[in-house]
Amino acid sequence: MSTNPADSGRVRDAPSNNWVYRALPRPLWPYAQLARWDRPIGWQLLMWPCFWSAALAADAAAGLGNFSLSRFVLHLILFFIGAVAMRGAGCTYNDLIDHDIDMEVARTRSRPLPSGRVSRLQAKIFMALQALAGLAVLLQFNSVSIFLGVFSLVFVAIYPFAKRFTDWPQFFLGLAFSWGAIMGWAAEFGGIAAASVVLYLAAIAWTIGYDTIYAYQDREDDALIGVRSTARRFGERPRPWLFGLYGLAVLLLLLSFILSGAGLVAYLGLVVAAVMLFYQILVLDIHDAGQCLALFKFNSTVGLIVFASLCASLALRLL
Repeated sequence: MSTNPADSGRVRDAPSNNWVYRALPRPLWPYAQLARWDRPIGWQLLMWPCFWSAALAADAAAGLGNFSLSRFVLHLILFFIGAVAMRGAGCTYNDLIDHDIDMEVARTRSRPLPSGRVSRLQAKIFMALQALAGLAVLLQFNSVSIFLGVFSLVFVAIYPFAKRFTDWPQFFLGLAFSWGAIMGWAAEFGGIAAASVVLYLAAIAWTIGYDTIYAYQDREDDALIGVRSTARRFGERPRPWLFGLYGLAVLLLLLSFILSGAGLVAYLGLVVAAVMLFYQILVLDIHDAGQCLALFKFNSTVGLIVFASLCASLALRLL
Protein backbone atom coordinates (compact mmCIF):
# COMPACT_ATOMS: atom_id res chain seq x y z
CA MET A 1 0.00 0.00 0.00
CA SER A 2 1.25 3.49 -0.83
CA THR A 3 2.56 5.59 2.03
CA ASN A 4 2.03 8.81 0.10
CA PRO A 5 -0.66 10.83 1.93
CA ALA A 6 -2.00 12.19 -1.36
CA ASP A 7 -2.43 8.66 -2.72
CA SER A 8 -4.57 7.81 0.31
CA GLY A 9 -6.74 10.89 -0.21
CA ARG A 10 -5.38 12.49 2.97
CA VAL A 11 -2.84 15.24 3.57
CA ARG A 12 0.36 15.09 5.53
CA ASP A 13 -0.26 18.04 7.84
CA ALA A 14 -3.75 17.09 9.09
CA PRO A 15 -5.13 14.30 11.30
CA SER A 16 -5.99 11.19 9.27
CA ASN A 17 -8.83 10.17 11.65
CA ASN A 18 -10.84 13.38 11.25
CA TRP A 19 -14.64 13.26 10.85
CA VAL A 20 -14.20 14.41 7.24
CA TYR A 21 -12.98 10.95 6.26
CA ARG A 22 -15.82 9.20 8.06
CA ALA A 23 -18.75 11.44 7.14
CA LEU A 24 -18.03 12.65 3.61
CA PRO A 25 -17.84 10.66 0.37
CA ARG A 26 -14.28 10.35 -0.91
CA PRO A 27 -14.79 12.71 -3.92
CA LEU A 28 -15.52 15.53 -1.43
CA TRP A 29 -12.38 15.00 0.65
CA PRO A 30 -10.19 17.36 -1.41
CA TYR A 31 -12.70 20.19 -1.00
CA ALA A 32 -12.92 19.62 2.76
CA GLN A 33 -9.13 19.75 2.81
CA LEU A 34 -9.08 22.98 0.78
CA ALA A 35 -11.45 24.53 3.32
CA ARG A 36 -9.45 22.98 6.19
CA TRP A 37 -12.55 21.35 7.67
CA ASP A 38 -10.19 18.60 8.80
CA ARG A 39 -8.23 21.22 10.78
CA PRO A 40 -10.71 23.17 12.92
CA ILE A 41 -8.01 25.14 14.73
CA GLY A 42 -8.01 27.75 11.95
CA TRP A 43 -11.67 28.71 12.14
CA GLN A 44 -11.49 28.55 15.94
CA LEU A 45 -8.66 31.11 16.02
CA LEU A 46 -10.57 33.28 13.53
CA MET A 47 -13.74 32.96 15.60
CA TRP A 48 -12.39 33.82 19.07
CA PRO A 49 -11.77 37.56 18.45
CA CYS A 50 -15.35 37.74 17.09
CA PHE A 51 -16.66 36.03 20.22
CA TRP A 52 -14.50 38.18 22.51
CA SER A 53 -15.84 41.33 20.90
CA ALA A 54 -19.45 40.13 20.96
CA ALA A 55 -19.19 39.21 24.64
CA LEU A 56 -17.38 42.43 25.55
CA ALA A 57 -20.03 44.46 23.73
CA ALA A 58 -22.86 42.46 25.30
CA ASP A 59 -21.40 43.11 28.76
CA ALA A 60 -21.18 46.83 27.99
CA ALA A 61 -24.75 46.81 26.65
CA ALA A 62 -25.93 45.09 29.82
CA GLY A 63 -24.33 47.87 31.83
CA LEU A 64 -26.38 50.35 29.81
CA GLY A 65 -29.57 48.31 30.20
CA ASN A 66 -29.70 47.41 26.49
CA PHE A 67 -28.71 43.73 26.56
CA SER A 68 -30.66 41.18 24.52
CA LEU A 69 -29.88 37.49 25.06
CA SER A 70 -31.45 36.48 21.75
CA ARG A 71 -29.39 39.07 19.87
CA PHE A 72 -26.19 37.94 21.61
CA VAL A 73 -26.81 34.26 20.80
CA LEU A 74 -27.70 35.12 17.20
CA HIS A 75 -24.46 37.06 16.81
CA LEU A 76 -22.44 34.11 18.15
CA ILE A 77 -24.14 31.71 15.73
CA LEU A 78 -23.53 34.03 12.79
CA PHE A 79 -19.89 34.56 13.75
CA PHE A 80 -19.38 30.81 14.03
CA ILE A 81 -20.84 30.13 10.58
CA GLY A 82 -18.99 33.10 9.12
CA ALA A 83 -15.68 32.00 10.61
CA VAL A 84 -15.97 28.52 9.11
CA ALA A 85 -17.05 29.84 5.70
CA MET A 86 -14.54 32.67 5.41
CA ARG A 87 -11.67 30.68 6.83
CA GLY A 88 -12.40 28.04 4.19
CA ALA A 89 -12.60 30.62 1.41
CA GLY A 90 -9.42 32.28 2.64
CA CYS A 91 -7.51 29.01 2.80
CA THR A 92 -8.66 28.07 -0.71
CA TYR A 93 -7.52 31.48 -1.96
CA ASN A 94 -4.22 31.11 -0.14
CA ASP A 95 -3.66 27.66 -1.69
CA LEU A 96 -4.34 29.07 -5.16
CA ILE A 97 -1.77 31.81 -4.61
CA ASP A 98 0.77 29.46 -3.01
CA HIS A 99 0.28 26.58 -5.45
CA ASP A 100 3.91 26.57 -6.61
CA ILE A 101 5.32 27.14 -3.12
CA ASP A 102 3.26 24.31 -1.64
CA MET A 103 4.75 21.94 -4.19
CA GLU A 104 8.23 22.69 -2.78
CA VAL A 105 7.40 22.25 0.93
CA ALA A 106 7.27 18.70 2.30
CA ARG A 107 4.46 19.46 4.76
CA THR A 108 2.14 20.93 2.10
CA ARG A 109 3.00 18.88 -1.00
CA SER A 110 0.12 16.44 -0.43
CA ARG A 111 -2.57 19.16 -0.33
CA PRO A 112 -5.30 18.97 -3.01
CA LEU A 113 -3.89 21.52 -5.47
CA PRO A 114 -0.18 20.54 -5.52
CA SER A 115 -1.11 16.85 -5.54
CA GLY A 116 -3.43 17.40 -8.51
CA ARG A 117 -6.59 16.07 -6.86
CA VAL A 118 -8.35 19.40 -7.51
CA SER A 119 -7.91 21.67 -10.51
CA ARG A 120 -7.43 25.41 -10.18
CA LEU A 121 -10.84 26.01 -11.78
CA GLN A 122 -12.55 23.67 -9.31
CA ALA A 123 -10.77 25.42 -6.42
CA LYS A 124 -11.89 28.85 -7.67
CA ILE A 125 -15.51 27.74 -7.94
CA PHE A 126 -15.38 26.25 -4.44
CA MET A 127 -13.81 29.45 -3.09
CA ALA A 128 -16.62 31.52 -4.62
CA LEU A 129 -19.29 29.29 -3.07
CA GLN A 130 -17.72 29.66 0.38
CA ALA A 131 -17.43 33.42 -0.07
CA LEU A 132 -21.11 33.59 -0.99
CA ALA A 133 -21.96 31.71 2.20
CA GLY A 134 -19.90 34.24 4.14
CA LEU A 135 -21.69 37.10 2.37
CA ALA A 136 -25.06 35.62 3.27
CA VAL A 137 -23.99 35.66 6.93
CA LEU A 138 -22.59 39.19 6.71
CA LEU A 139 -25.85 40.55 5.30
CA GLN A 140 -27.62 39.58 8.54
CA PHE A 141 -25.76 42.34 10.40
CA ASN A 142 -26.22 46.12 10.43
CA SER A 143 -24.86 48.38 7.69
CA VAL A 144 -21.72 49.36 9.60
CA SER A 145 -20.84 45.72 10.17
CA ILE A 146 -21.44 44.94 6.51
CA PHE A 147 -19.11 47.75 5.45
CA LEU A 148 -16.43 46.61 7.90
CA GLY A 149 -16.76 43.00 6.78
CA VAL A 150 -16.30 43.92 3.12
CA PHE A 151 -13.35 46.18 3.97
CA SER A 152 -11.58 43.29 5.74
CA LEU A 153 -11.19 41.58 2.35
CA VAL A 154 -8.34 44.01 1.66
CA PHE A 155 -6.25 42.32 4.34
CA VAL A 156 -7.37 38.86 3.23
CA ALA A 157 -6.23 39.63 -0.32
CA ILE A 158 -2.82 40.95 0.74
CA TYR A 159 -1.85 38.25 3.23
CA PRO A 160 -0.83 35.41 0.84
CA PHE A 161 1.64 37.75 -0.88
CA ALA A 162 3.16 39.12 2.35
CA LYS A 163 5.64 36.27 2.73
CA ARG A 164 7.18 37.41 -0.56
CA PHE A 165 7.97 40.98 0.46
CA THR A 166 8.33 41.11 4.27
CA ASP A 167 9.72 39.16 7.21
CA TRP A 168 6.44 39.92 8.99
CA PRO A 169 3.70 38.10 7.05
CA GLN A 170 2.27 37.14 10.45
CA PHE A 171 1.43 40.82 10.97
CA PHE A 172 -0.74 40.78 7.84
CA LEU A 173 -2.34 37.55 9.00
CA GLY A 174 -3.12 39.32 12.28
CA LEU A 175 -4.78 42.21 10.43
CA ALA A 176 -7.11 39.75 8.70
CA PHE A 177 -7.63 37.14 11.43
CA SER A 178 -8.29 39.68 14.19
CA TRP A 179 -10.88 41.77 12.37
CA GLY A 180 -13.69 40.11 14.28
CA ALA A 181 -12.55 42.02 17.37
CA ILE A 182 -14.08 45.08 15.73
CA MET A 183 -17.02 43.28 14.12
CA GLY A 184 -18.58 42.01 17.35
CA TRP A 185 -18.74 45.49 18.84
CA ALA A 186 -20.07 47.00 15.60
CA ALA A 187 -22.78 44.34 15.42
CA GLU A 188 -24.01 45.30 18.90
CA PHE A 189 -23.65 49.09 18.82
CA GLY A 190 -23.61 49.96 15.10
CA GLY A 191 -20.17 51.55 15.37
CA ILE A 192 -16.68 51.10 16.75
CA ALA A 193 -15.18 52.36 20.01
CA ALA A 194 -11.81 52.56 21.70
CA ALA A 195 -12.42 49.27 23.52
CA SER A 196 -12.94 47.37 20.25
CA VAL A 197 -9.95 48.99 18.53
CA VAL A 198 -7.67 48.09 21.45
CA LEU A 199 -9.12 44.57 21.45
CA TYR A 200 -8.25 44.36 17.73
CA LEU A 201 -4.66 45.40 18.43
CA ALA A 202 -4.43 42.80 21.20
CA ALA A 203 -5.65 40.08 18.86
CA ILE A 204 -3.08 41.11 16.24
CA ALA A 205 -0.22 40.74 18.73
CA TRP A 206 -1.63 37.37 19.84
CA THR A 207 -1.89 36.19 16.23
CA ILE A 208 1.69 37.16 15.39
CA GLY A 209 2.85 35.22 18.45
CA TYR A 210 0.99 31.98 17.85
CA ASP A 211 1.60 31.97 14.08
CA THR A 212 5.32 32.51 14.67
CA ILE A 213 5.33 29.29 16.70
CA TYR A 214 3.45 27.59 13.86
CA ALA A 215 5.93 28.91 11.27
CA TYR A 216 8.87 27.21 12.98
CA GLN A 217 7.59 23.94 11.46
CA ASP A 218 8.52 25.19 7.97
CA ARG A 219 11.55 27.34 8.71
CA GLU A 220 14.07 25.16 6.86
CA ASP A 221 11.87 24.67 3.80
CA ASP A 222 11.02 28.39 3.79
CA ALA A 223 14.72 29.27 3.77
CA LEU A 224 15.37 26.97 0.82
CA ILE A 225 12.62 28.46 -1.36
CA GLY A 226 12.97 32.06 -0.18
CA VAL A 227 9.72 32.40 1.75
CA ARG A 228 9.95 34.93 4.58
CA SER A 229 8.43 34.69 8.08
CA THR A 230 8.85 35.89 11.64
CA ALA A 231 10.24 32.44 12.46
CA ARG A 232 13.12 33.09 10.05
CA ARG A 233 13.40 36.68 11.31
CA PHE A 234 13.61 35.67 14.99
CA GLY A 235 15.94 32.74 14.26
CA GLU A 236 17.23 30.79 17.23
CA ARG A 237 16.10 33.38 19.79
CA PRO A 238 12.32 33.73 19.52
CA ARG A 239 11.63 33.97 23.25
CA PRO A 240 12.28 37.72 23.72
CA TRP A 241 10.06 38.45 20.73
CA LEU A 242 7.32 36.12 21.93
CA PHE A 243 7.43 37.55 25.44
CA GLY A 244 7.02 41.00 23.89
CA LEU A 245 4.16 39.95 21.60
CA TYR A 246 2.21 37.94 24.15
CA GLY A 247 2.93 40.54 26.83
CA LEU A 248 1.58 43.26 24.56
CA ALA A 249 -1.50 41.16 23.82
CA VAL A 250 -2.24 40.74 27.53
CA LEU A 251 -1.72 44.44 28.30
CA LEU A 252 -3.98 45.49 25.43
CA LEU A 253 -6.66 43.00 26.48
CA LEU A 254 -6.46 44.48 29.97
CA LEU A 255 -6.88 48.00 28.58
CA SER A 256 -9.80 46.90 26.41
CA PHE A 257 -11.54 45.39 29.44
CA ILE A 258 -11.01 48.61 31.40
CA LEU A 259 -12.33 50.79 28.56
CA SER A 260 -15.46 48.65 28.21
CA GLY A 261 -16.11 48.38 31.94
CA ALA A 262 -15.78 44.59 32.13
CA GLY A 263 -16.39 42.89 35.46
CA LEU A 264 -13.80 41.42 37.84
CA VAL A 265 -14.18 37.83 36.61
CA ALA A 266 -13.01 38.92 33.14
CA TYR A 267 -9.72 40.05 34.65
CA LEU A 268 -9.35 36.76 36.51
CA GLY A 269 -9.80 34.92 33.22
CA LEU A 270 -7.19 37.16 31.64
CA VAL A 271 -4.70 36.16 34.34
CA VAL A 272 -5.30 32.48 33.50
CA ALA A 273 -4.91 33.20 29.79
CA ALA A 274 -1.66 35.09 30.44
CA VAL A 275 -0.22 32.13 32.34
CA MET A 276 -1.16 29.84 29.44
CA LEU A 277 0.50 32.15 26.92
CA PHE A 278 3.75 32.45 28.80
CA TYR A 279 3.79 28.70 29.44
CA GLN A 280 4.01 28.25 25.67
CA ILE A 281 7.12 30.39 25.53
CA LEU A 282 8.83 28.64 28.44
CA VAL A 283 8.42 25.12 27.05
CA LEU A 284 8.87 25.95 23.35
CA ASP A 285 11.38 23.83 21.44
CA ILE A 286 11.66 25.39 17.98
CA HIS A 287 13.38 22.26 16.66
CA ASP A 288 10.42 20.02 17.51
CA ALA A 289 7.82 20.51 14.76
CA GLY A 290 5.25 18.37 16.55
CA GLN A 291 5.50 20.46 19.70
CA CYS A 292 5.28 23.70 17.72
CA LEU A 293 2.03 22.49 16.18
CA ALA A 294 0.66 21.41 19.56
CA LEU A 295 1.50 24.77 21.17
CA PHE A 296 -0.06 26.60 18.24
CA LYS A 297 -3.30 24.62 18.69
CA PHE A 298 -3.18 25.29 22.44
CA ASN A 299 -4.10 28.89 21.65
CA SER A 300 -7.68 27.88 20.96
CA THR A 301 -7.95 27.02 24.65
CA VAL A 302 -6.53 30.46 25.46
CA GLY A 303 -9.23 32.02 23.30
CA LEU A 304 -11.90 29.95 25.01
CA ILE A 305 -10.72 31.03 28.48
CA VAL A 306 -10.93 34.73 27.55
CA PHE A 307 -14.39 34.27 26.03
CA ALA A 308 -15.68 32.22 28.97
CA SER A 309 -14.49 34.84 31.45
CA LEU A 310 -16.25 37.60 29.51
CA CYS A 311 -19.44 35.55 29.45
CA ALA A 312 -19.13 35.00 33.20
CA SER A 313 -18.71 38.74 33.68
CA LEU A 314 -21.88 39.28 31.64
CA ALA A 315 -23.82 36.67 33.61
CA LEU A 316 -22.84 38.23 36.94
CA ARG A 317 -23.89 41.65 35.69
CA LEU A 318 -27.32 40.30 34.78
CA LEU A 319 -27.91 38.68 38.19
